[in-house]
Amino acid sequence: MKVLELLDEIDDIMDTSSGFPLTGKILVDAEEIREIVREIRVVLPDEIQQAQWIKEERQRILDEAKNEYESVLKDARVQAESLIENDDITTKAKVRADEILRLAETNAKNLKIGTFDYIDSILYNFQDKVDQLYAVYFNDMYNNLQKTFEQVNGMLAENRNEVKELMYKSQMEEHM
Repeated sequence: MKVLELLDEIDDIMDTSSGFPLTGKILVDAEEIREIVREIRVVLPDEIQQAQWIKEERQRILDEAKNEYESVLKDARVQAESLIENDDITTKAKVRADEILRLAETNAKNLKIGTFDYIDSILYNFQDKVDQLYAVYFNDMYNNLQKTFEQVNGMLAENRNEVKELMYKSQMEEHM
């Protein structure tokens, strides 16, 4: 997976970066890290495209269920109208039409519920996968980057304090 390779690259950069003696801190090229983060963002749309496919598949299934429902209703009406020729047949036809209509509505409802259940399971699995990706990649990466920036900022503050001390000592030597 490309994201894992990019994260390994960040690790390699951190391992090979110049360090500040006795601090455990390193100096990294911010632009190089930003470029890797941009590459990660480019790779992630694959997962987003999968979500779009699931959405489109859901709509396709719903459309099929609606078409089947309408087809069954149409067939039921056609059968009912053909039976209207005779009064006795008309009564039986109405009963049969109601039964067919009820059966069609039940089948359509069951199909619709099954479709929603299927789509929900797909979305649940995808949501779980996204949560796993987020937990594995982004929290660690964000925490590592934040820690690195805090370390660099702390080192800069220490360096500034040292420079200020040296400047103060130099001023004191001039007055002596």
